[in-house]
Amino acid sequence: MTAPRLRTTPLPGIGVQYDLVTREQRHLSVVAHRDGARTVNMYRSDDPDSCAQSLRLTGAEAGALIDALMPSHHSASLLYTTDLGLVAERVEVAATSRWNGRLLGDTKMRTDTGASIVAVLRRAEAIPSPTPAFRLAGGDTLIVVGTREGVDAAAAILGRE
Repeated sequence: MTAPRLRTTPLPGIGVQYDLVTREQRHLSVVAHRDGARTVNMYRSDDPDSCAQSLRLTGAEAGALIDALMPSHHSASLLYTTDLGLVAERVEVAATSRWNGRLLGDTKMRTDTGASIVAVLRRAEAIPSPTPAFRLAGGDTLIVVGTREGVDAAAAILGRE
């Protein structure tokens, strides 16, 4: 069986479209939007140029789908899992988050979840070991380490608006 071919088409001002024809001759496409969103399209089998279904995903939803299709070691958000049951994961602070502009200590993250923020990625800068006095900003990506449950709880705290 030959490897599937993925055709790439730049969409100026929008992003990039990736097209795939499956072994069953089904046409699928994904539009990777510049804002991180993705649109998944499935085309009709009787007319491969006619879209039958379209689904728009946020960047986070697309990441979750990627994790489901290619679990753990291929995950963009899951960094490392040890035999001790610890994970490290990237968690983004949304611009609309209630934590935007507030101190890391105000989240009570470690106290409430047992998870630790070991670094913050801000634009092209990495800030290791942020203190409770560190001021969060929308768009920050926090590297959170803890148990699966703790990291999930930390992500839920950060997602609250």
